[in-house]
Amino acid sequence: MSTSRERVLARVRAALADVPADEPVVRPVERPYADSHGMGAALEVLEDRLRDYKALVRRVPADRLAEEVAAALERRGATTVAVPDGIDADWFSRTEAERRPDGRDRPLELRELDGVDGVVTACAVAIAETGTIVLDGGPDQGRRAITLVPDYHLCVVRADQVVDGVPQGVRRLDPARPLTWISGPSATSDIELNRVEGVHGPRTLEVLLVE
Repeated sequence: MSTSRERVLARVRAALADVPADEPVVRPVERPYADSHGMGAALEVLEDRLRDYKALVRRVPADRLAEEVAAALERRGATTVAVPDGIDADWFSRTEAERRPDGRDRPLELRELDGVDGVVTACAVAIAETGTIVLDGGPDQGRRAITLVPDYHLCVVRADQVVDGVPQGVRRLDPARPLTWISGPSATSDIELNRVEGVHGPRTLEVLLVE
């Protein structure tokens, strides 16, 4: 008596009986994401998507980044922030907030992360079409825990890190690294679609787009 598996496989073989074994597989042409927007337009799309996800977004010139970081932390009322130990110290030259470095040799404990007012990181890449920021655990982004425990995440994204679509973003990433894909503040909803924020990460995501 044949099993269900054998019957299914027999039908598949019968359906493929007249198909040559060496016939090449024709794959669809990849959607032409690359350079479809241009740098300026890609930033506009990314900003629009992030705002739609309820993230806070500001476009800032590179020579005013330190002032904008200080202003963002002041608006938030953040007096202590966790930072990866490889982040650019110049970003904090205008702020009085206390930085608590998180490094490989001395990672912050969970209670310390829970006690800070926020976290400041860079990113690996940002994807305009989906409004997604990707972290890869680099020296200026740190381990995943520091962007999941604090309630506020200030992320700095350079214009040259913004790509149009997911294929371009994936090509810039190392799949062997710990990737965190962020599309707006942490949010979830129950079966009745009641939105709850801050369950799996920060309730507030603020992005500084550096032009």
